[in-house]
Order: sequence, then structure tokens, then C-alpha cells
Amino acid sequence: MDTKTLQNSRDKMEILVTVVPNSKKIEVIRIDKKNYKIRVDAPPVGGKANKKLIEILSYYFNVSESSISIKRGIKSRKKIININI
Repeated sequence: MDTKTLQNSRDKMEILVTVVPNSKKIEVIRIDKKNYKIRVDAPPVGGKANKKLIEILSYYFNVSESSISIKRGIKSRKKIININI
């Protein structure tokens, strides 16, 4: 399976996320089963938006923050996220 698609197994899920930093509200928009657009209210400075993104995804998928990691795109708005479920 291509790494740019949603991958589900018993313990791992991979999604593609477009982050919109400095938003007035926090919002998770599911575009399709592998793509999400997430608005965060944190600035993209010093990793604040990435930290907020992980907090939001943790709540959305009901997993711990330590179960979520950014596989690619740490300094980009487009990211590949791994979620251990």
C-alpha cells in the first residue's frame, strides 16, 4: 500500500493532515477517510502548532498524545501522521 494512503492495522493508522495555524477556532475537518484539514489556534513558531495538533488529534481519536507522531512534514502545513491505536 502506498504511504500516501490511509493505512490501518490493529495498532497503527496513518493519515494525511493539512494544518491551518493561527485560526480563530479549533476545528477538525474530515475530507475523506485518509485526509484531514485541522485548524489550530496556535502560531507556527517553536513547534506550538505541532504540539496543539497532537493535542487535538489525541482528543479526536481518543488516544494518548504519546500515541501520535509526525512522520513527515514537521515544518510544513502538510503532514503525515502516525497514530498508534
